[in-house]
Amino acid sequence: MGKFAQNVDPQAVAEKQAANVMKQIQGTIISSVGTVRNYEERLAIVAKTVNEQMNTSLRNMTVEQAHQYLTDRASEVGQKTLDMERQAIQTMMQHVSKELTLNESLTVIKSEAQQNLDSRSYTQDQIKAVVGAQTEKNALSTEIAHAAGLRAHELLTIRARSERTPDNRPALDEKFQGRDGQIYTVEGKGGLVREVLIPNNLAERLENTRLDTPKEITDRGVNYTTHYDINGGQRWSSSFSSASNRTLTWSAGGHGMRHTYAQERMSELQKSMPYEKALEVVSQEMGHFRPDITEVYLR
Repeated sequence: MGKFAQNVDPQAVAEKQAANVMKQIQGTIISSVGTVRNYEERLAIVAKTVNEQMNTSLRNMTVEQAHQYLTDRASEVGQKTLDMERQAIQTMMQHVSKELTLNESLTVIKSEAQQNLDSRSYTQDQIKAVVGAQTEKNALSTEIAHAAGLRAHELLTIRARSERTPDNRPALDEKFQGRDGQIYTVEGKGGLVREVLIPNNLAERLENTRLDTPKEITDRGVNYTTHYDINGGQRWSSSFSSASNRTLTWSAGGHGMRHTYAQERMSELQKSMPYEKALEVVSQEMGHFRPDITEVYLR
């Protein structure tokens, strides 16, 4: 893993890493000046993220880290940008870092950004209808995602708080205020491990599914070690969308559970604190740590 010195401009470091990669490709693998410029611009963005969040350099990024980056990025950018970044990384891995052979490629990830912006929250009755149309395993995942505000892949990473220490991040005393349950941890975007609260009744049902031996699961090109026999990732997302379409004739996707969580928590917290503070608390609970991102979920 690469180590990056403090007091160095992260953007400058990222741009240099991207430029060094493109020097080995320009004129031989890629002749188009426009493509070279676009790839270098995209790789600088990739480099900055993996430097800061994965503690590695652009050139040393593994295939699994590339898939993790693209999966996380899918909720932030449109399909065209996501495909450009995938192609840039793939070209680097085929011709520079040799992480991929010329016959291998990175998994194509579908952008969720537009869906996230357009989606709306579900009412309690609508959630009950969706849950009623799912298998027991998927239904439990839906209830947990709603109650704890989880992303689809985070369902695969649930661990008891006593079994894994969360990363050190800002936390107000009001975090989880007004809710009872058991503290667990999940691994979110960029590998960030954060605390989540799962209501006692759901925690009990979750523990009844605990696996004797953890199981390895690959979801959209990323490997996870899951400790519970519940679904998450693409399998759960597909189940949710299918059940929602069957029962409600529309679907906002499993990500709608995060919209619901954000809106319900804001309603609860604003009864005892100002909007700005409530927004900060919810941003911490959801793993954003930036209130402006959380506001997207309040539409």
